[in-house]
Amino acid sequence: MDSMFLTDEEIADLTKKQRHSAQVRVLRGMGIGHKIRPDGSIVVLRAHAERILGERAPKSKIKAWEPAFH
Repeated sequence: MDSMFLTDEEIADLTKKQRHSAQVRVLRGMGIGHKIRPDGSIVVLRAHAERILGERAPKSKIKAWEPAFH
C-alpha cells in the first residue's frame, strides 16, 4: 500500500533538488501544495501530487463542445 505522503526520496526525485529550500521553490513553481514540518522537512500529499501531475486525473463528465452542422 502506498504511503499517504511522498517520501523524502520521491520529493528529491520529483524536484531534482536535494536541499529543502530548493525543493520548496520547485514545488511552488509546479503548483504542488506542501507543508513544512518543524524539523524543516517537507510534506506532500501523494494524492495531491498525482492530481496536479495528471496520474489519476478524474474523467470529465462534461462532453467536449462540438459544432452542430445542419
